[in-house]
Amino acid sequence: MYQKQKDLQLQYEGFLKTPFLWHGKGVFNLEQFPISITQTTSFNQEIIQKLRLGKLVERFVSFELNQDASISNLAENIQIQQEKITVGELDCLLLKDKKPIHLEIIYKFYLYDASVGNSEVEHWIGPNRRDSLIQKLTKLQEKQLPLLYSNQCKTYLDKLGLNASKIAQKVYFKAQLFVPLQDINKKLPVVNNECIYGFYLYPKELSQFSDCKFYIPIKHNWLVNPHSNINWLTFEAFQNKLQQFLNEENAPLCWLKKTNGELFKFFVVWWNN
Repeated sequence: MYQKQKDLQLQYEGFLKTPFLWHGKGVFNLEQFPISITQTTSFNQEIIQKLRLGKLVERFVSFELNQDASISNLAENIQIQQEKITVGELDCLLLKDKKPIHLEIIYKFYLYDASVGNSEVEHWIGPNRRDSLIQKLTKLQEKQLPLLYSNQCKTYLDKLGLNASKIAQKVYFKAQLFVPLQDINKKLPVVNNECIYGFYLYPKELSQFSDCKFYIPIKHNWLVNPHSNINWLTFEAFQNKLQQFLNEENAPLCWLKKTNGELFKFFVVWWNN
């Protein structure tokens, strides 16, 4: 159990340090929820059940919000149903300085592929090309946020004594971004460049790091900032383990330790450039 809490703590610290994808009103005019700097970086809640990464992040956000005395959490993960069929979910309803807010929580990993779409926002895709930033923003704007104003949601809001027209809608959108290896110092105009955590490359480009050490963290530890206190793999052992992911068309997030001790985060992608 000690190790599990230790892992949770590192995951929470990594989550806290992740910057917001933009500040204020950003793309699609979606407004980030302004939060004060968290006073405590110690995560002292126990999580018994096995959660998907997105649900774990929601727990972290909830814990972070509870540190702010100006915030009162009204409800989380609200299932909106129509005739016992779930039509959608509201992530969080809260009061900030006694004003009601509907908050949608997002934490994503995106890679920059200039061959996709025609704008910077369209270039950000998921590591396995199954999702994208533009898809997420569109879903927020067209489905998740409008759900608040639906007839099905009104019944729920009435129970809380809330009126949809008086509720502000904001997002809590954090992301780790990765650019092609050759573009690691590139500045991008739309997103918060502090979100650029590392690079991605193709298997054929790996040989330039043959004198380095490697590590492939589990999905929950994608949140964690690289550190040295792990069992590093040699280049050969890493390649063998990596191939299992690539064969299944999974692009893993990896850590790299250079001979001078520098640590990096990167993805190896299975799709061809």
